[in-house]
Amino acid sequence: MQPFRTHTGKVAPLERANIDTDQIIPKQFLKRIEKTGFGEFLFYDWRRGADGKPDAAFPLNQPLYAGASILAVGKNFGCGSSREHAVWALENAGFRAVIAPSFADIFANNCVQNGVLTVALSEDEVAQIIRRAREVSDYSITVDLETRRVHDQQGFSAEFKIDDFVRHRLLEGLDDIGLTLKHEADIAAYERQHSAA
Repeated sequence: MQPFRTHTGKVAPLERANIDTDQIIPKQFLKRIEKTGFGEFLFYDWRRGADGKPDAAFPLNQPLYAGASILAVGKNFGCGSSREHAVWALENAGFRAVIAPSFADIFANNCVQNGVLTVALSEDEVAQIIRRAREVSDYSITVDLETRRVHDQQGFSAEFKIDDFVRHRLLEGLDDIGLTLKHEADIAAYERQHSAA
């Protein structure tokens, strides 16, 4: 897992609340068993019209937000079913952080497992970021996990809270397997002492 310390990137705004995982990655794309190749299906039903062609009005289809790596969204992002594919789709599409007033717990936990940072700010702070992303060309912000701050070049700055252990895991790039391997020597010693007869 790629560590997350400080990331500066373009912001894509999606001012919708209660975006569930079925909208992030629709169910018909869950048949893949790899963790890659999901980015093109991110928000698939919203990105395309009934004719299957890209909807030019959808923010992620607009040239202004091409290459965005930070997503700013409404409250309760990632609600619904617990599919980890939703995080894979975001990560595959190049997003390193999601900023929202609140997140569904399971979705946020899945983000930790995949090195994507969820930043919870107040509704007013998120609204400021979304507004600036719409008004400022190539609007970017810096998300600093080490100092727990989000800031831009236009004077916006906000502090966010994050669990210390979650922060440690992201800073070090440790998923569950990585955490286990930190104890590899102890595990090997135990196995030598308790080998099968």
